[in-house]
Amino acid sequence: MTGKLHQRERELAGEFAFTQANMEAAQAIVARYPEGQQKSAVMPLLALAQRQSGGWLPKSALDYVAGLLGMAPVRVYEVATFYNMYNLDPVGKHVVNVCTTTPCWLRGSGEIVAACEKHLGVACGETTADGQFTLREVECLGACVNAPMAQVINDQGEYYYEDLTPEITARLLDVLAAGGTIKQGPQSGRKSSEPKDG
Repeated sequence: MTGKLHQRERELAGEFAFTQANMEAAQAIVARYPEGQQKSAVMPLLALAQRQSGGWLPKSALDYVAGLLGMAPVRVYEVATFYNMYNLDPVGKHVVNVCTTTPCWLRGSGEIVAACEKHLGVACGETTADGQFTLREVECLGACVNAPMAQVINDQGEYYYEDLTPEITARLLDVLAAGGTIKQGPQSGRKSSEPKDG
């Protein structure tokens, strides 16, 4: 579904160049690194390019960053394909990353994935037809004691939701679809990582 939905966007991606404001930001980022180490700016420049491209990195943006930093394009591709924070295909307004590493899996992350798939009508790796949500399975999001958990990334930032149940997950998706927010952190009422019994 994702491939068909975004094929036209891929075709239209065409050439990429930073806007004047982003070029100034890119130059400021590169200037932070010592002489001869400017290639170290690859990650923040990819993040800047991704924001300019609407949340994803077309190949032309990868090649552009490689050219700016004097890197072989393959080196930039290696970075962009290694880290899941870079999207090589268009994504929805809200990217929902459900942790399925062992601690979350043992606490029911499979049910959270199933609830998301059912509620959104897409499988992991797909984007809803209205472009609102992209659903993905990811590895450890770093709050194992509060498993299961999910991360939501949108143009407002990154948000982490813990102690999820299928019902809470469905409500979270509804609130996001309506443009609202839910306080991040544990959804069970406990504070931080305290024992469930208080």
